[in-house]
Amino acid sequence: MRQRTATTLRRMLDGPEIVVLPGAYDALSARLAERAGFTAMFTTGFGFSAAALGQPDFGLLTMSEAMERVRQIVQTVNVPVVADMDTGYGNPLNVQRTVREVIAAGAGGIILEDQEWPKKCGHFEGKRVIAAEDHAAKIRAASDARDGDDLVIIARTDARAPLGLDEAIRRGKMYRDAGADVVFVEAPQGLDELRAVKAAIPDAPLFANIVEGGKTPLLTYEELQELGYKMVVFPLSALLAATKAIEAVYAELFEKKTTAGVIDRLTKFHDFEEIVGVPELRAAEAKYGVV
Repeated sequence: MRQRTATTLRRMLDGPEIVVLPGAYDALSARLAERAGFTAMFTTGFGFSAAALGQPDFGLLTMSEAMERVRQIVQTVNVPVVADMDTGYGNPLNVQRTVREVIAAGAGGIILEDQEWPKKCGHFEGKRVIAAEDHAAKIRAASDARDGDDLVIIARTDARAPLGLDEAIRRGKMYRDAGADVVFVEAPQGLDELRAVKAAIPDAPLFANIVEGGKTPLLTYEELQELGYKMVVFPLSALLAATKAIEAVYAELFEKKTTAGVIDRLTKFHDFEEIVGVPELRAAEAKYGVV
């Protein structure tokens, strides 16, 4: 399945339409994304940190913690998964291990960013980046570590905030030359900057990150298509929606000591059984005589 999903992701990049990736922060959100019809998805490091630690994306999540969640998501769905692996967790040799772990897990793509560790969410203030040459070495190492695998390497630069758009574009070109399949300039501020990135790097598939309330404008599908980007991720949409819904239900339960007043906001128990695969497990029980 691994080679098939990576190859499928590459073919999607060659297609005429932009690849829209929902952010999955656990196996359940990944399953819901697939049920909604998405043909690829993204593991959100921000969401992992929030769901696993209850803390922000400040580089607190370890490589092993992130990889465990990537494995769970890949095993849950049958579509390509792009793994957000932060900085690769060290120097080029660490990056090679990270790439091999992602390939072994069955992901179709990987994102590697050029922030200093500990990193921060791309739409937070206070980011710092390593030397461009150092990250280019990481991308070369990542490309070598594929060893013929179709894993899609997405090179991300966070240089826009600390060093300006021109430097971010320069880095994007450098990372493409180092072996990245897709270039990801994080957090352009406005349509003009998104267009400038495309104009400066016309020969590379480009990746956009839309965080509701973040630094990049919330664009329509048609606008993204017109800009010429090949991939766009909505990493926090599900997490923010779930947070608002859970807050409301908990507030009602605390105040009223019952959920009777919000029952219409809850997924029906029978429907939830369908979502998590109870019928399939019941059939397996019957097949193998489980009582």
